[in-house]
Amino acid sequence: MELVTKYHGVREYSTEDVIVFKKGIPGFKELKNFIIFPLESNEVFSILHSIEDSEVGLVLVSPFTILADYEFKIPDNDIKELQIVSPEQVLVLTTVTLDSNIENMTTNLKAPIIINIKEKLGEQLILDNDKYKIKESLFKSENN
Repeated sequence: MELVTKYHGVREYSTEDVIVFKKGIPGFKELKNFIIFPLESNEVFSILHSIEDSEVGLVLVSPFTILADYEFKIPDNDIKELQIVSPEQVLVLTTVTLDSNIENMTTNLKAPIIINIKEKLGEQLILDNDKYKIKESLFKSENN
């Protein structure tokens, strides 16, 4: 199948590539079906793109590239909903806020996106702790 995106050209995908977010994603509750693909020019970033709306694509990054000791507990009800049976099934990514000034780019460590890569189910969690920030700088400057 083909997805014609607004910013990333035409993307080929199959039904096995579709990740279902049963509850949608905050801000896009009506959108349930997404695909994920790497950003061409930079393998650090991925795109989570709606196959229902050609204009909706979120830039994602692994939180572990920003914070090596990033950790949280996935609530039991989410483990059940996402049908997670082993840690190896879990892909954790966080959304990126882009800025023309690279030093102002941030990622949301407080609301990770959890994907069961085996079952192709996803959900964005809102962590109930103050350890992580909504706007964590992607690039630490020498002065920070």
